[in-house]
Amino acid sequence: MSQLSLFDAEEFYEFPKDLLEYKENFLSREEADLLKDYLLQNTPWEQRTQKMYDKTVLTPRLTAWYGDAQSYKSADNNTTERNEWTPELYALKERIEKEFGYQFNGVLLNLYRDNNDSVAWHRDKESRYGKRPVIASISLGQTRNFDFRKRDHHQSRYSLPLPHGALLIMKGDLQEHWEHRIAKSTVPMKERINLTFRLINQ
Repeated sequence: MSQLSLFDAEEFYEFPKDLLEYKENFLSREEADLLKDYLLQNTPWEQRTQKMYDKTVLTPRLTAWYGDAQSYKSADNNTTERNEWTPELYALKERIEKEFGYQFNGVLLNLYRDNNDSVAWHRDKESRYGKRPVIASISLGQTRNFDFRKRDHHQSRYSLPLPHGALLIMKGDLQEHWEHRIAKSTVPMKERINLTFRLINQ
């Protein structure tokens, strides 16, 4: 799998700027530390189930949904009930909106507890996101690789490490032509929290 760069570097694959925006230190170390500790202690984390072949299995991560929409339904048709915005999450939403000019009405939190937690290859392509969805993703805690591959050419794979406090915005036709994942790892890892701000059509 090739290394991904969002900057001008000949030895790396540079992802198109109309598909991704990236700010490595969007949150300062202190801000990221405080937010991670707050979310670990105060979030009503849930572990959902999903269908795999003919079996029902536990999803290998914990989740929580905050926002205006009454509930969040994932691609595998699991429903996560809404939590009221906390002042911390709402302020973060407004900060991203002000700096980048996008609008969001909800945030899905994922907790990857260790190296065994993951999310499989997928696209955020459901109709409730609109035709060209914008998803702003903040990473807290353990650096994990965010992998991309083209839908019609799985050999084209790229990986971007997402460190503590980083912001990645997926936009344009990314969800149409690319899939993404967080893979399991053989290397021991600590907790990672991922916040994905979204605009849900209600």
